[in-house]
Amino acid sequence: MNSSNIEHADVLIIGAGISGIGAARYLQTMQPGRTFAILEARDEIGGTWDLFRYPGIRSDSDLHTFSYEFKAWENEKAIASAGSIMAYLRETVAENGIRRSIRFRHKVISAAWSTEDAHWLVEIERTDTGERLTMTCGWFFCASGYYRYDEGFTPEFPGRERFTGEVVHPQHWPADLDYRDKRVVIIGSGATAVTLVPAMAETAGHVTMLQRSPTYIVPVPSEDRIANTLPKLVGRDRAYAITRRKNVAKQRLVWRLCQQYPRAARRLIRHLNARQLPKGYPVDEHFRPAYDPWDQRLCAVPDADMFKAIREGRASVVTDRIDTFTETGIRLQSGLELDADIVVTATGLNLLAFGGISFSVDGVPVNVAEKVAFKGFLLNDVPNFAYMVGYTNSSWTLKVGLVCEHFCRLLAHMDAHGHTVCYPRLPGSMPTKPLLEVTANYVKRAADQFPRQGVEGPWRTCMDYRADYKTLREGPVDDDNLCFANPSPSDALEPALTA
Repeated sequence: MNSSNIEHADVLIIGAGISGIGAARYLQTMQPGRTFAILEARDEIGGTWDLFRYPGIRSDSDLHTFSYEFKAWENEKAIASAGSIMAYLRETVAENGIRRSIRFRHKVISAAWSTEDAHWLVEIERTDTGERLTMTCGWFFCASGYYRYDEGFTPEFPGRERFTGEVVHPQHWPADLDYRDKRVVIIGSGATAVTLVPAMAETAGHVTMLQRSPTYIVPVPSEDRIANTLPKLVGRDRAYAITRRKNVAKQRLVWRLCQQYPRAARRLIRHLNARQLPKGYPVDEHFRPAYDPWDQRLCAVPDADMFKAIREGRASVVTDRIDTFTETGIRLQSGLELDADIVVTATGLNLLAFGGISFSVDGVPVNVAEKVAFKGFLLNDVPNFAYMVGYTNSSWTLKVGLVCEHFCRLLAHMDAHGHTVCYPRLPGSMPTKPLLEVTANYVKRAADQFPRQGVEGPWRTCMDYRADYKTLREGPVDDDNLCFANPSPSDALEPALTA
């Protein structure tokens, strides 16, 4: 193939969600001389925030840390709706002129690295026409997250075909679903379920959350009074910086408390739950998980909205296992029957490593599950490849800023020393563990699809913002584990649109 006819970008970003938009903005400001393009398989920005359309969808992290460091969050709601988040992302894209660099309905099928040419050859499919395209890039930056967009997870339920009502998965919510005055059973107890319960309970006849086992649920205020007051005293930008530092410290404190003093954390969360529930409510039956806090993500409910729905009798929680669906609802193993007009299977998500893209290096397929992460954004022996996976115990976007900054510093280091190729090399055999350490079932199901991580040093994927700050923002780019090279490209390449 004659590469002179193929469009080239210095950096090809995969995904126009919160990670991809952030990567584009950091490249523009820190590496203004580089070309980049963003390939997005869907027809809109926002990723997860545009994909999910179920009632009440919102953040479960405060937006002063979930937003970008370079753009203040000015909405009064700190726990905000998907609509507010999408408005913020659209503003970010418009203010930075990023949209012209996004190729919508461009799905990456495969990426092949050539050491001889020092670039990736990327095969793309137009999702609207089926046309196949090819691009090359110096760096491949995967910002696609880890959710599988075409399907959510729904286990096999006995007798489901007998049920005469509607069965809906939150990831594919029908725009015309009418649940007013209907009996709704929501199967699940994670973030999606605790969001759906109060949202649907506003107009449904009754909403029942059916859970196999409880989840830690913590009431939080939807507004940050300090964040909303400070701009009047110290100005917007300074107030935003102070609020971010405050909330980062708060998130870290809560996580460390849960890790170091799990029994105390259990008691505190139970106390907060009991205060919100009716007197005599069986708190331990429905709100006391078998695991320790932060072994899985805590679920936040703004202004205790879910507990309010329970107090007012509009919603209820049942902890039991499903025996079978019936014509009119669900029969449980205890013998209890739940009548339902609509069943929502908030049973989790399917994960997908790097968008399901097939990779190869010099003709040899790359099995990403055999790779080890370096500093949480590179893979051993995969040249000029970077990826973005945010924090699982804090706001995702905090990691986006640190990784993108470090990536741009790495590019500057390579320029300064005349390098065009970079990859980490394992120092030898080392113990490894799963990349994602959260014990949630949706993570366990997909653990063997993802790279591994080491147990110490730069091979450990850090989940502590303060430690990452020292490593990624303040620490050096060069490392004994990094290999640099400078092969000469065999062909001249046509530049892509400069953002």
